[in-house]
Amino acid sequence: MSARIALAAGAALLAAAAPATYFPSSLGLPFSEAVQAGDTLYLAGQIGAPPGQREVVPGGIDAQAKQAMDNIGDVLKRRGLGYGDLVKCTVMLADMADWPAFNKVYATYFKPGAYPARSALGAAGLAYGAKVEVECIAYNPKAK
Repeated sequence: MSARIALAAGAALLAAAAPATYFPSSLGLPFSEAVQAGDTLYLAGQIGAPPGQREVVPGGIDAQAKQAMDNIGDVLKRRGLGYGDLVKCTVMLADMADWPAFNKVYATYFKPGAYPARSALGAAGLAYGAKVEVECIAYNPKAK
């Protein structure tokens, strides 16, 4: 296939693609909690703060990791999805020494051996003094 035909085919696919759907943040902040683009749902990063609140839960990395993962579950549930639909997650930790503790909590949200692809990195600071932030991408073939 020539480059010109390939470019035309790509442009036709983009033109036929449905526009993105934006789901606003419940905190009224300038980002969406999720964006649906085609069969892919992009979730904003979640910290260990209860929905609608700007303070992280007490109890350190374990409690914050659980709350962040529960928040992701809430966003997925509102879209008719679950943890099994996640295909990629990025974990940001304020202290990389918390990585083993985070992994212990994270693993409980998935069937053994069915984990999303994942990256983890240390961050110099996270919103509201959080110890962890998790953002994910989900496959959503049910999107309309």
